[in-house]
Amino acid sequence: MDVASASSKLLDFSAPVDVKLLDFIVNTSSEAAGEQRQQAEQVLLKYQEHPQAWQQVDTILSQSQSQGTKYFALQILENVIKFKWGALPIEQREGIRNFLSNLIIRFTLDEGLFRQESTFVNKLNILLVQILKHDWPHKWQSFIPDIVGASKTSETLCENTMKILRLLSEEVFDFSRLDLTQAKTKELKTSLNNEFRLIHELCVFVLMNTRKVELIKATLETLNVYLTWVPLGYIFESNLVELLLQMFPQPAFRNTALQCLTEVGSLVMGPEFNAHFEGFFKVFMTQLTAVVPPTVNIPEAYEKGTDDQQKFVQNLTLFFTGFFKGHLQHLESNVENQQALILGLEYLVNMSYVDNIEVFKTSLEYWNFFVPEIYASTCAIQTSLVFSFAPPSTPSPPKRKALYSSILSKLRQLMVCRMAKPEEVIVVEDDNGNIVRETMKDNDVLQQYKTMRETLVYLCHLDYEDTEQQMLEKLRQQVNGAKWSWQALNTLCWAIGSISGSMQEEQENRFLVTVIRDLLNLCEVTRGKDNKAVIASNIMYVVGQYPKFLRAHWKFLKTVVNKLFEFMHETHPGVQDMACDTFLKICNKCRRKFVVLQIQEREPFVSELLSSLSDTIQDLQPHQIHLFYESVGLMIAAEAEAPKREDYLVRLMAPPNATWQQILIQARSNPEILKQPEVIRSIQNVIQTNVSVANSLGQPFITQFNLIFSDMLQVYKLYSELISRMITEGGPHAARSSAVKYMRSVKKVALKLVETFVDKCEDPTVIATQAVPAMMDPVLGDYARAVPDARDAEVLSVYAAIINKLKGLVDAEVPKIFEAVFEVTLGMITRNFEDHPEHRLQFFSLLHAIVNNCFRCLFLMSPPQLKLVVDSIVWALRHTERNVAETGLNLLADLLGQFAQSDYATQFHQTYYIQLMQEIFAVLTDSFHKPGFKLHARILHHLFYVVSPQVVKAPLWDVAAKGPSAYASNEVFVREYVTNLLATSFPNLTQQQVVACVSGMFEMKEFTAFKHHLRDFLVQTKQFSSSDNAELFAEEVEREVANQKQSERQRQAAVPGLIPQNELPPQPEDMADA
Repeated sequence: MDVASASSKLLDFSAPVDVKLLDFIVNTSSEAAGEQRQQAEQVLLKYQEHPQAWQQVDTILSQSQSQGTKYFALQILENVIKFKWGALPIEQREGIRNFLSNLIIRFTLDEGLFRQESTFVNKLNILLVQILKHDWPHKWQSFIPDIVGASKTSETLCENTMKILRLLSEEVFDFSRLDLTQAKTKELKTSLNNEFRLIHELCVFVLMNTRKVELIKATLETLNVYLTWVPLGYIFESNLVELLLQMFPQPAFRNTALQCLTEVGSLVMGPEFNAHFEGFFKVFMTQLTAVVPPTVNIPEAYEKGTDDQQKFVQNLTLFFTGFFKGHLQHLESNVENQQALILGLEYLVNMSYVDNIEVFKTSLEYWNFFVPEIYASTCAIQTSLVFSFAPPSTPSPPKRKALYSSILSKLRQLMVCRMAKPEEVIVVEDDNGNIVRETMKDNDVLQQYKTMRETLVYLCHLDYEDTEQQMLEKLRQQVNGAKWSWQALNTLCWAIGSISGSMQEEQENRFLVTVIRDLLNLCEVTRGKDNKAVIASNIMYVVGQYPKFLRAHWKFLKTVVNKLFEFMHETHPGVQDMACDTFLKICNKCRRKFVVLQIQEREPFVSELLSSLSDTIQDLQPHQIHLFYESVGLMIAAEAEAPKREDYLVRLMAPPNATWQQILIQARSNPEILKQPEVIRSIQNVIQTNVSVANSLGQPFITQFNLIFSDMLQVYKLYSELISRMITEGGPHAARSSAVKYMRSVKKVALKLVETFVDKCEDPTVIATQAVPAMMDPVLGDYARAVPDARDAEVLSVYAAIINKLKGLVDAEVPKIFEAVFEVTLGMITRNFEDHPEHRLQFFSLLHAIVNNCFRCLFLMSPPQLKLVVDSIVWALRHTERNVAETGLNLLADLLGQFAQSDYATQFHQTYYIQLMQEIFAVLTDSFHKPGFKLHARILHHLFYVVSPQVVKAPLWDVAAKGPSAYASNEVFVREYVTNLLATSFPNLTQQQVVACVSGMFEMKEFTAFKHHLRDFLVQTKQFSSSDNAELFAEEVEREVANQKQSERQRQAAVPGLIPQNELPPQPEDMADA
């Protein structure tokens, strides 16, 4: 039998289904190869899409011998339940419900069959829960009583009931926002709350009356899900917690019971339950010490343990962190509890050394909660003592700081031993034990460092002496070689750098003098290039974290900078890069110190540096030289006297200017020299050096900019012509040749220099009168004339920057810019969605700049030109690349806002309103464009608002075809148009649903309500129900994140040291002379 002959018979739904034939097709689709397999897949797809296919599912499931066919049948049934359930008659829905229920019962009454077909039964359970989401509670009110009652008749049936109840809770409480409307979610949650008494009774009944391991585990797993939301009275007003504590010591149930106890322990309830939590914790600690004695080395035991034992350590970490977050203060207030409490914290400290990143993250998150809380309470006590003149009437409770002093000291040791690597450190040990340059940042490690750093800062504030003593003792062990190792020195120095700003100034100065002196001595006496590289990396990291100390100690600052210059000659991987990075950081915070004549110095340091400039940078790579020049630019910018600043700039730029002039002189006699790769690289490096200095120096760079600008444009034009000629002669492949790439790199960096200077320039008229006219032909004209593959996206970026900077000053030039770049770029980017990605983004950024800053220029455009603008925006918002679509949507939102407030509002909306409304609804309901939901909602909200007569003062419909009085108002017309559009696009929605949706869009004037309404509409369309809809909630998440960041910054600013000194805004002392 072949697939082709079988397909016609299988797809004939007038006859009973041939199950053997379907088995054959399903097996062919999974086992055959080539054309036969493709044919079988096509037949199955047609069968699955047939509207009557679901009616044959019962026959298929009862007769098929193929497991694959059974799952295929369930897939058909799942699609009906998800997408067509509301359209089925009540009798058919009840029939499917009963069929599924009976099938589940048949499989679960026979334990052997239940174990053998567990995956299939789980799929049936999922389908039943999908039905419940539609029909329960109103159309299946007896579901919970029925399933609970039946469960007491069979242990395997009861076990499966637990799985169904767990799935139901997860769907309602965890996943509901993805495919249920807000009203339905609320209804299901209320029903589940109301019915929980029966579920609770069943769980307690099982735990008290069965010895079946699988059933107890399933019950505990279900309880674990329900305990996150159950009415609180069910927990301590029954014997549930006692039952869970009885299960905990039993190895078979220990992990699952511990997960349930973690949920209970994490609950925060009223003070009337405090005694219950006390008793709970005491019993738990008694049982825990029997299972894991306090003397056990937990990290070692974890390393040697089984999977279950390792899982136990992870669960125990979660238990302690959850319990202590909710109940620490109450436990510590009672002296009887303190011993058990300290013991619990000891367990958690020991588990923090376990070599498992998830265990460490969990414990670290808690320590980052615990330590600031102790610090805050200590500050509160100290503040109250300042204003307390009378003795307290009652004895004050033991201070928390004293109570936890041993724990806090152990935490300092933990943070120092396990400190994560900071972002600035790029000299690392690889898997083979070699010291190399880091090639990729690990974001998890960086986040871990930030958390550990913050925790250690609080620990330092709680006891400066203990922090200093522990660190200096560990440093002494490194210096005398007692415990020398790369890892120990690294974590110690990372910890030392992390507490910058947290000590009192005098203590910090004394501490740092010792640390830097010992590290410099260690570097001198240690042998081996790898060892020296590790020590150098740590010296650079530590000194980079303490700019305030360096500003206050000129000799140390000079010693450190000279040491950095030494490291710039060290060719070990990563050392030179880190030396240049650290130098930049120090210059940023200590810049003024280098231009002031210090005591016992003959000249300012910057002058001394410029005298030996060539020697200092001779071993650096080009990118490192650029960093170095940026650093010196910061120094020069700190010089207040213009003549001195000019002199320093001339001396700094002398080497690159000499190279530049030498190349130009040679090129005038022999232009061919400019084609040599080494010359091209030299030109690129010279211009990039100028970019670095322009970036750090700012407006004073204008003299250097004027010096090279005209020659640079000539070189730019020459390379443009060469590139175009090579691509014209050699075809598209020539664009990827090394010669073209080298020349384009010069053009790109030249444009980058212009863009940087535009950004930094404080006098826009200089750019408007000098730079913009000079660039017209060499840059703009070249872009228009060049072949597509020779055009640089940076041209669009430069002109966007110019328009954003100059605003109205460049109005006269916008038509020329538009004419030169618009149509030629649009032709490049609209061929497909893949080619020229940089041009796409920069093109719309330029258009956005014109709309926001030179909007009146759009009024001067001809109708075809304006249509081209709108069509290009529509093309952008349809784009599947997120950043292009988002740029297009932002641009459209601004364009609509500008036109709505202009005299051209009516004319514009008459031409484009319907087109834009249709396009926005198209992308709104396209799952590829979910990330743009926030902007879709804003634009639609605006479009429904502007139909008011105050904005659009003429009919939006086709007056010529329908007459001026066809509709009472624009609102009536738009209401009818959108209703027809949605009804046609979504035939699964009833007319009543569509009308209600459209009415809501008009009536909800407040944006948040409009957005919620729009989100519910999308869920009803079922367009997005089968995928992750988190993007629909992105705006709420973004707002919450922004609020958290703001409050976090305020919290950090209140505690010295929490914000690293390098991230603090410039202080007056940064610029002080002394």
